[in-house]
Amino acid sequence: MASTFKNNGESCNNSDDKTSGVYGGVQDVCGEDRASEDQGITPWSVSVASGYSLLHDPRHNKGLAFSHKERDAHYLTGLLPPAVLSQELQEKRMMKILREYKVPLQRYMAIMDLQERNEKLFYKLLIDNVEELLPVVYTPTVGEACQKYGSIYRRPQGLFISLEEKGRILEVLRNWHEKSIQVIVVTDGERILGLGDLGCQGMGIPVGKLSLYTALGGVRPSACLPITIDVGTNNKALLEDEFYIGLKQKRATGQEYNELLEEFMLAVKQTYGEKVLIQFEDFANHNAFELLSKYRSTHLVFNDDIQGTASVVLAGLIAALKLVGGTLADHTFLFLGAGEAGTGIAELIALEISKRTNASVEASRKKIWLVDSKGLIVNSRKESLQHFKKPWAHKHESVKDLLGAVKAIKPTVLIGTSGVGKTFTKEVVEAMAAINEKPLILALSNPTSQSECTAEEAYKWSEGRAIFASGSPFDPVEHNGKVYVPGQANNAYIFPGFGLGLIMSGAIRVHDDLLLAASEALAEQVSEENYAKGLIYPPFKSIRKISAHIAAKVAAKAYDLGLASRLPRPKDLVKYAESCMYNPVYNNFR
Repeated sequence: MASTFKNNGESCNNSDDKTSGVYGGVQDVCGEDRASEDQGITPWSVSVASGYSLLHDPRHNKGLAFSHKERDAHYLTGLLPPAVLSQELQEKRMMKILREYKVPLQRYMAIMDLQERNEKLFYKLLIDNVEELLPVVYTPTVGEACQKYGSIYRRPQGLFISLEEKGRILEVLRNWHEKSIQVIVVTDGERILGLGDLGCQGMGIPVGKLSLYTALGGVRPSACLPITIDVGTNNKALLEDEFYIGLKQKRATGQEYNELLEEFMLAVKQTYGEKVLIQFEDFANHNAFELLSKYRSTHLVFNDDIQGTASVVLAGLIAALKLVGGTLADHTFLFLGAGEAGTGIAELIALEISKRTNASVEASRKKIWLVDSKGLIVNSRKESLQHFKKPWAHKHESVKDLLGAVKAIKPTVLIGTSGVGKTFTKEVVEAMAAINEKPLILALSNPTSQSECTAEEAYKWSEGRAIFASGSPFDPVEHNGKVYVPGQANNAYIFPGFGLGLIMSGAIRVHDDLLLAASEALAEQVSEENYAKGLIYPPFKSIRKISAHIAAKVAAKAYDLGLASRLPRPKDLVKYAESCMYNPVYNNFR
């Protein structure tokens, strides 16, 4: 039986109504999940299931929230217990269930199961309880979920494209049930968080990222597509595991790998158009830089490990200036880690310094030093360095370890992107505290076990003077009678709003100035109350508001640079961003 919806007494069949209602969304007259739709579309151009099949359709299922009238009209009577619960009461019940689980992975499985049963309740739960549930649906719990993904896999949550599909990727993309895709998050599983090569079990990362695109940035769920490209794995344990769900072969490299990725990128553009955002996620360094460099001029591409991390860290540094004083150009930065994240952050800092001082980017880089596994990156090592490290090779004598580099360079800011835990030792933190009244220490590696130091260690070893933020969350710390609240430099501050800004402006390319605009927008959201607590990031509870401001600033810059294709330009971009956000309120059947 075909069904239609109504909201606020208005018929959903009025295709001439182009306003954005209380449910949000561009041309979303019914409050359905068509927020940020690129073209006009008549809502409910297809039939909605009734009866048993309706209860198994996650987009439309409301569970016990179906009224008695709706149950009678749509053949649901008897298929549900007699009680009728509001969405709010369902949310309260589900949070009670989640809090009873003591094992984080059990919470992850329970909330992912909800997503596959009742999409709107899942997103309402995540939006209303973001600070509590973010560590469940993403880092650190998602790391364990990826490690055990083969064991917990139940139903398809995205597309798996393997070497076996080479030559017919276009056909595989067309197997996905949604056709109006606006954001793709893709991984090849080679460098999942700090856990290494997990092969096709890395699918948990695209799934988690895209749930945040919707919950935090308001991109409609049906516009999001998680993809894992399976080219094999070099993880011996997975290759020997009889239950491993991916290709059981060593990783493809070189021409075979490049040809598969080239076919994928062309097929995506052919299927979904010029303006689909492709976010590369957790590729190994050698592929991450090459893919971003190769496709940034022909596709709308974004690497969250390189660009997203850089943008969120730069925002924290800009905000921290109110606590430590001076300008970015007045500070000296030392990184432990010279991979995707480290060099990406360093380059964006250099770009921001260059922008604010009118100095060249090359000159701005001189304030930034990197330490890799062989020590301080200096000129004498230049011939043996990978290409992405060479811009950071400065004139200096050789230094073999981090402690020696801290003593020699005397940095005001220490940033960890090494993926190796416990590397900010007591001696390193004490050296930073001896040099600086307020040492700024960012231990960014994920998950928590790989963090360069804990919040407690940073505050204790600096005698409570450190300004600290981390990649994974840490609880507040009490030291000498004072409570310190550590910040979290989580990419989730940036990429959802950044993506929404690209979509709502119809951007066709990602320019570095868009990343700078996102950083500045995030830094502006840190309040005096936050600064008083030593925080350099705003609380996540206001993330939808933060994302709207980031989206507006990104869209504004896209219009200024001539990269936006959605015309005319909205007068109030913040309000427009808010109107484009998906809102998971139940529809009313009639």
